[in-house]
Amino acid sequence: MSRLAAESVTLAYDRRVIAEDLSVAVPDNSFTVIVGPNACGKSTLLRALSRMLKPTAGSVLLDGSAIDSYPAKQVARTLGLLPQSSVAPDGITVGDLVARGRHPHQGLLRQWSREDERIVVESMAATGVDALAERYVDELSGGQRQRVWIAMALAQQTPLLLLDEPTTYLDIQHQIEVLDLCAELHEEQGRTLVAVLHDLNHAARYATHLIAMRDGRVVAEGAPTDVVTAELVERVFGLRCQVIEDPETGTPLVVPAARRSRTATAATAGAVRPAGSPAP
Repeated sequence: MSRLAAESVTLAYDRRVIAEDLSVAVPDNSFTVIVGPNACGKSTLLRALSRMLKPTAGSVLLDGSAIDSYPAKQVARTLGLLPQSSVAPDGITVGDLVARGRHPHQGLLRQWSREDERIVVESMAATGVDALAERYVDELSGGQRQRVWIAMALAQQTPLLLLDEPTTYLDIQHQIEVLDLCAELHEEQGRTLVAVLHDLNHAARYATHLIAMRDGRVVAEGAPTDVVTAELVERVFGLRCQVIEDPETGTPLVVPAARRSRTATAATAGAVRPAGSPAP
C-alpha cells in the first residue's frame, strides 16, 4: 500500500471543477514527477495531496487513513511542502525562515536543540544559501528566495516531500543543482518525493515514476523510459517531436519538431480536409 494516495477525488475551487474521479498512488521511495500542460490540474493535485485543498468528493490517504483525520503537526512531521508561491513574513532573515522548518518537531517536552541547529545549517549548505543566513529574505533575488524556501522544506526532514515547481526563477545551473539535490534525497536518504515540473526533459531525466496529466485526468504513468514517447507528447502537449536517448543518462530526450516542419504539417492537414468539413 502506498503511504500517500488520492482515491476517486473531485478537486474544485468554489464551483470550478478541476478534476473528477481522480485516483493516484505515489510509489513509496520514489521520485515521482507530475507533468502536463498549463491548467491541467498538476498543482491542484499536489495541493490536495498536501492537505492544502480538501476534495469535494473522495479521499486523500496518508498511511491508509484520511489525511484530514490527523492533527496538523503530525502531518507536518510526515509530509513537507514547497508551494508554488510562498510569501515570507516582513523583516525575517534567511536563517530564521529556514529554522521554521523545525517547528513541527518542537513541543512542550522538546525545545530547540543542537540537532535542530545542525539540520538548519546543513539544509542551508545543501541549497547554497548558507552565506545568506543573516540577510533579509525580502531583499534577495527570486532565485535566491526559491532556494531559501527549499532549504526550509529540507529542514523539516519529512519522509515525504512535495515540491510545486521547485525550479521556478532559477537559472539552468541552479535548476540542475536543485534537481540533483532532490535525486540525492531520494537515492541516499530514501525519501519519497513528488514534484510538479514544467520541463519534460528534466522530468524524464530525474523521475523514477512519471505521471502525465491532461484536463484533470491521468493520461499515463510509469517509468519515464516506458511513458515518454512522441505519441504521448503530442497527445498531452499537442507538440510534434522526436524522442531520442539522452547521451548523458540514457533517459528519453524530447526534441521538438522544427518550426517549419510543424507549420508545413499544419498547412498540409488543412489542405486535405474532406469536402464540406468546417475550417479549423
